[in-house]
Amino acid sequence: MTPLRLVFMGTPDFAAPSLKALLDAGHEVVCAYSQPPRPSGRGQQVQKSPVHRFAEEHGILVRTPKSLRTAEAQAEFAALNADAAVVAAYGLILPQPVLDAPRLGCLNVHGSLLPRWRGAAPIQRALLAGDAETGITIMQMDAGLDTGGMLLKGAVPIGPETTASTLHDALAALGAGLIVEALAGLSEGRLTAEPQPEDGVTYAAKLTREDGRLDWTCDAAYVERQVRSLTPWPGCWFDAPTATGTERIKVLKAEPPVPSGPNAAPGTVLDDHLTIACADGAVRLALVQRPGKAPVDGAAFLRGFHLPPGTLLDSTACNAGS
Repeated sequence: MTPLRLVFMGTPDFAAPSLKALLDAGHEVVCAYSQPPRPSGRGQQVQKSPVHRFAEEHGILVRTPKSLRTAEAQAEFAALNADAAVVAAYGLILPQPVLDAPRLGCLNVHGSLLPRWRGAAPIQRALLAGDAETGITIMQMDAGLDTGGMLLKGAVPIGPETTASTLHDALAALGAGLIVEALAGLSEGRLTAEPQPEDGVTYAAKLTREDGRLDWTCDAAYVERQVRSLTPWPGCWFDAPTATGTERIKVLKAEPPVPSGPNAAPGTVLDDHLTIACADGAVRLALVQRPGKAPVDGAAFLRGFHLPPGTLLDSTACNAGS
């Protein structure tokens, strides 16, 4: 295909493979837009985003505006005279003048099979909901929240051991291939965007730290999925009772549900391997971490933390259906 003049707009690790694929395909990326450098990590050092770093390493002009709503920012974008803009987890809303500026419009690499899981956290929400599959949709962007017409789709199965990290990497690689294919089809007139169906719309709300709180009044299968879905971020946790209050314990890995036995209230510690009763079944917390300590398995944790069988951990009303 004829190389295109492109603008790339993305921020995290998820987006970098798509930028690399566009360069490998011979396209000219005249500018990369990314979120401004921000404090990150334990030292809170100001760091450039993965896309920002990758673009600079390849000699691509990088812009990091805080907003695209100003006339100046929109004029700068239009002056790039791009054939198309490719957007992947950028993090800023694109106003209509930006959407209209490229000849072929703005294409989004979205991490779900639209219209399911529109919004900010589609990878984690698909896992958390127990979906059998998810995927990538290459979408022609409009002013709505992931409501634009669909150009290409690709599916990825979700298995019993799939984690947010493994699914993220699989979808990032799939998206990189699909965006190159979609640009070729669109520019050559072989692809036309199809409207999203009205049925099956769900929204992937942005994650918060509170989403990581393990709730033993949910089914054990949900709690186990919660750990796979929300590690490493926002991370899963529970409050364990101490002589002076509580201590927040991170849960890095949970084993698939096991029977809880009769009459075990949700939140009950069942054994010396840190198996916790849930509303239906129980989960064994296979890898946990105390504040400032190294991760250990459940049995090792209990040798250093007084949490005997029969202890009842706090629970709240399960929000698994929300």
